[in-house]
Amino acid sequence: MDVISRDAAWELFCEWTESDSLRKHALAVEAAMRAYARRYGEDEELWAVTGLVHDLDYERYPDLETGHPRQALKELEQRGYPQEVIDAVAGHADFLNVPRETVMAKSLYAVDEMSGFITACALVRPTGIEGMKPKSVRKKMKQPSFAAKVPRDQLERGAEELGVEMNEHIQVVIEALAEHADELGLGPREGAATDAA
Repeated sequence: MDVISRDAAWELFCEWTESDSLRKHALAVEAAMRAYARRYGEDEELWAVTGLVHDLDYERYPDLETGHPRQALKELEQRGYPQEVIDAVAGHADFLNVPRETVMAKSLYAVDEMSGFITACALVRPTGIEGMKPKSVRKKMKQPSFAAKVPRDQLERGAEELGVEMNEHIQVVIEALAEHADELGLGPREGAATDAA
């Protein structure tokens, strides 16, 4: 089976997605997927590609009833992406009821919303992601008004399905994103107040 290159996956994603925040989200998920691939001794490039393309059609087809991720699945199939990538992308959308049977699919589900949530946490801290601890992320999870669109039950379910304790899972994702803080816009902010969590 030919593995699609990371560069080709990123090019495709950028072709479909103009939003800077969605591009950063894809890069964050890629970073977290790489971290879990290393942890499980899996194919890092394949997992990276899966992270990059999971929201391929979100900007063009945001309607969850008829669009995302159905159009992405068709596109990935036509382009000859490996079935396990397609299955993982399908599985990250609860509403499609596609079982997450591989560690890769479970990892994608676990890191998708968590990457977004940790990014939101970092953006309100003067130091960005630098020095962030799982405890402060869990504190924010208990505030329903903070990053309100992130489903807390999915954050919990993701770690549970993956079989990783929540603090450990949060730490893995923090470290993965911190490695790419500049690229993701998660570095310290100049002239920011110092009272954030």
